[in-house]
Amino acid sequence: MKIAVIGYGHRMQEVIRNLGKTSPEKVEIVAVTDPQRDAVEQVMRRDGFWQDGCRFFDDADEMLDQVSCDGVMVGTRCHLHAQMGAKVLRRSLPLFLEKPIATTYEDAHQLWQAYEQGGKPPVVVSFPLRVTTLALQAKAILQSGQIGQIAHVQAINNVPYGPGYFQRWYRDEGETGGLFLQKATHDIDAVHALIGLKPVEVCAMTSKQIFRGGEPAGKRCTECEKRETCTESPESLRRHFHEERRDTWCCFAVDTGNEDSGSMIVRYENGLHCSYSQNFFARKKAATRMIRVLGYRGTLELDWYTNRVQVFMHDSGMVQTDDFSQGDSGHWGGDEALTTSFAECILKGKPSVAPLEAGMDSVLVCLAARQSALTRRFVEVARR
Repeated sequence: MKIAVIGYGHRMQEVIRNLGKTSPEKVEIVAVTDPQRDAVEQVMRRDGFWQDGCRFFDDADEMLDQVSCDGVMVGTRCHLHAQMGAKVLRRSLPLFLEKPIATTYEDAHQLWQAYEQGGKPPVVVSFPLRVTTLALQAKAILQSGQIGQIAHVQAINNVPYGPGYFQRWYRDEGETGGLFLQKATHDIDAVHALIGLKPVEVCAMTSKQIFRGGEPAGKRCTECEKRETCTESPESLRRHFHEERRDTWCCFAVDTGNEDSGSMIVRYENGLHCSYSQNFFARKKAATRMIRVLGYRGTLELDWYTNRVQVFMHDSGMVQTDDFSQGDSGHWGGDEALTTSFAECILKGKPSVAPLEAGMDSVLVCLAARQSALTRRFVEVARR
């Protein structure tokens, strides 16, 4: 199975390693577009994907025009996902696309146009939560009718590694599109996978209470006289939280960007609504990534951090608990499910478990949430 890669960063390295484990045929990386050729070659050698015939390019169009491959994987910085994905889709090639699939409405619509122009080739969007064992078990329970008609959904993501979104390149909202697109896009897609309804309207609010301050723009931890006492310096994290972190930008500077908490309410086509909240300063056992689906007869809860699906019956008081192992791959086993699907799309013509339609529904909700938070108005979810 011959694969070309656009953007061979840290996340894509993980995905490719999983593809090597899950593909029924040998994976050959035949071409790469990435500005850091030497670093990429070193990683490929380390992971066992290097071969002498692999070609490197500075331009994605040039690579796609010159190289024959079975599929393409896009793992660039976020603001380039849609642009690079569109180049692949116009050539009718199978695509593995990192999330968020776009950071602007314009890019999202251009990506969808390319998808249609290319004859809707197979696309696997990097949405691992929807294909974790927990989510699949929860969906089976919902489809069984055990909790009755779904009437309300609640979702929470208390992110325990949040400072990274203020100390690294993620702080540049021009590249990320904001934290709804960075994190909520996963959770909203998982909600969609569970309830199977189309979103129609969003209202949202954000705040920035913790990661703000008056330190100079561009200041780094190694330059700071407070690094021995600052709670977010590499020294303090190593001493108090046993976390290793390299030198970073100050997350209390004037240029951090990003809200540190956000909430949205999403209305669906049948009138049901979902409330979702995320924050980026909770730590350790305060971490939560869960969805509650409430029906008239019972409530279902899945929590990825406890690896548990529970059903609470409203009448009898019975509680059903299913515990699961995380598995060896990332995102609670979801990464392996995604790469298995990508291989099966290419080799067997099977449908994607995370199609572009799902990516569009999620990104359009998150773009609407960002617009709503900025304008303080309800915003209709755009149609793809």
